[in-house]
Amino acid sequence: MTAQLRTIASRHPDPALWYRSDWERCDDWLVELSNEEIKELEFAVNNCYPTPISELRLESFCLPNLGSRLSDLRRELISGRGFALLRGLPVWDWSRETLVRAYCGISCHLGQPVSQNAKGHLLGHVIDMGLDPLDSLNRIYQTNYRHQFHTDSADIVGLLCLQTARSGGESAICSSTTIYHEIAKYSPDLLEVLCRPFHIDRKGEIPEGQRETYEMAVFYPGEDSVTCIYARDFIETAQRHSYIPRLTDKQTKALDLVDELASSDELRLDIEFMPGDIQFLHNHQILHARNMYEDWPGSDHKRHLLRLWLSTSDGRRLPKAFEARYGKIVPGQVRGGIRVPGSVCHVPLNPI
Repeated sequence: MTAQLRTIASRHPDPALWYRSDWERCDDWLVELSNEEIKELEFAVNNCYPTPISELRLESFCLPNLGSRLSDLRRELISGRGFALLRGLPVWDWSRETLVRAYCGISCHLGQPVSQNAKGHLLGHVIDMGLDPLDSLNRIYQTNYRHQFHTDSADIVGLLCLQTARSGGESAICSSTTIYHEIAKYSPDLLEVLCRPFHIDRKGEIPEGQRETYEMAVFYPGEDSVTCIYARDFIETAQRHSYIPRLTDKQTKALDLVDELASSDELRLDIEFMPGDIQFLHNHQILHARNMYEDWPGSDHKRHLLRLWLSTSDGRRLPKAFEARYGKIVPGQVRGGIRVPGSVCHVPLNPI
């Protein structure tokens, strides 16, 4: 099956269509920071005071040399393979505020941070908060439970690793474009289902004038690209509402196929995080996941990632249906994130 699809891909080259074997023995997606670039970051951090972290922008975080590499990285995210790993932030040597300023400053060269929850958090803490993972209203990223393949509600997601787990917690990514073409070739009837809207829950984070659920398909094929948005737990949580029709057997089968392909050995690329790594993903073409994990003893040694959701100024135009989740769809407008009445955007340096 995979070999046959590779023949199709070779006739219609698309960097967004890739397999595990394309990248597991190649480190083109890995960008290592040099000592000079670390010093440049330190200089930029010292120069950006007293600007609040939430107000950092490209023009307030100048990186004369590293900036050109970040520009290349942004193009690869948006128009290429859709993922990259930046390695080498000195997480053990810098204070939390210095680290967050550097992380947000780097990210400003890729896009503008948007809120990740109803509290207005521009910086998310991916850490086990002791929440019940079986409660459908809790966020999986705040537990140690396995997080299935999904996208986040922004153009780009960044994940900075502060601390790895004692065991487990491995991250993985795959190309949703490849999944689309696999299903198109071998299960077109199920692809038709995935290109029709599903009911999706907002889990209580409701924008002004909107309902507690909305409708969106998994795949939106266009002339030059396939745009994907997928979070199965939000689809299943919508079933708690009495007015939402039950998922059909065919819908469930189609979702099962997405999960099966995403986690398959042929498509899944495992990513081993090290402290100081920043993973950047283009949500419209990349799904990501993580395994269940066990923390080290003591509250100071928990697996801990810092997450940013970024809105790009030069990304793709999104389908009209994305307005229900992203608010805006035209490139150049700040889009994506969670927008609820009364929330004020800020950057919490610690989990709250």
